[in-house]
Amino acid sequence: MIDIVFCFEVHQPRRLRALRPRDRVRPLGYFDDALDRLVLERVAERCYLPMNRLLLDVIDRTDGQFRCAFSLSGTVVRQLRDWAPGALDSFVALAESGNVEFLCETSRHSLAALADAAEFAAQVEEQRAVVTDLFGAPTSFRNTELILDNGICAEIERLGFDCVLGEGADHLLGWRRPWVPYRPKGCRRLKLLLRSYSLSDDIAFRFSDRSWPCHPLYADTYAGWLHDLPAAVQFLGLFMDYETFGEHQGSATGVFEFMRHLPALVLEDPRFRFRTPAQVAAERDALHELDLAAPVSWADADRGLGAWLGNPMQTAVHERLYGMRPEVLRAAEERPELLATWRDLTTSDHVYYVATREHSDGEVHDYFSPFASPHAAFVAAMTALDDLQAQVDKVGRARRRAGTGR
Repeated sequence: MIDIVFCFEVHQPRRLRALRPRDRVRPLGYFDDALDRLVLERVAERCYLPMNRLLLDVIDRTDGQFRCAFSLSGTVVRQLRDWAPGALDSFVALAESGNVEFLCETSRHSLAALADAAEFAAQVEEQRAVVTDLFGAPTSFRNTELILDNGICAEIERLGFDCVLGEGADHLLGWRRPWVPYRPKGCRRLKLLLRSYSLSDDIAFRFSDRSWPCHPLYADTYAGWLHDLPAAVQFLGLFMDYETFGEHQGSATGVFEFMRHLPALVLEDPRFRFRTPAQVAAERDALHELDLAAPVSWADADRGLGAWLGNPMQTAVHERLYGMRPEVLRAAEERPELLATWRDLTTSDHVYYVATREHSDGEVHDYFSPFASPHAAFVAAMTALDDLQAQVDKVGRARRRAGTGR
């Protein structure tokens, strides 16, 4: 049997306002809640609600044979609770179907795994509690932007997860293929399921590209591509942003009808079935060890960290942010909102917007950014960090005056 594994990432950040150093900023008032609500409500109407209904219908029409998985960031869960509770209820309904797995990730969709192991663990535990409360206890993990290396995998295993998702990057695999479970080097139990990036991106990126030779892509054509996979394939990881459906690829492209018909067409070949990551991890052995000596992600052509840490502005924000953590933790003993705000600033989008990429990679960054330029995004991030540092320093001065400072 060949297992088809759809996993959808659902994420919306808290976007920074276009801050500048001379702006008078109300305390911790860094985020553009009006823009966040506008985007969240739009995406819920265009993607989350109609696509969730479609998937429930597909589960019913395939007599429960269709299965898939989701990873919701903690930031999108909070926005759904505040501004689109009906959409959040529709995700809960998918969990209650018994056919949909919900994974864990960091609570703020952060780069903490690259910067601070203690912060990474804290955000994972925070998110695990949210996922457990809404959907059931997670056993599979998806790190931000599929960023993994051997050390991160070891920490994910230590935190008790059985399965982790990664990117099937060519430079990582060499002659191997992303079609079997792997064991990350140094891990004893954790299983690594890799994304088949070409077939995933046919849906996520190329679906509406009129210059693509395969446009328009029909469900029967795509099912035929899957049916032509070699017999050695154990599973096919189709991992993509959920906002692909209705937002990045508008309803007029036919993407909803594509997904409505695809599962039944795939199941016409009895060699195929749909599975969740947890099911694949439970039912299949890790066949080979994989050495993730350097971090691998699913972003841009190089599949590295350049999307977030590729220029001096990005590294300056990243290092300044995580360098503040000890002081923020101390100040948060008296003002817990400082830690909550600091964690919102760890969301990877804030440095993603600062990227200065060229050609097609740059176009992708520009599409997602609310800022006029990477420099404007950098100024906004550093202005927020300056103000937050001032708030933290204020707590420290008060402690020293009271004789209780550390």
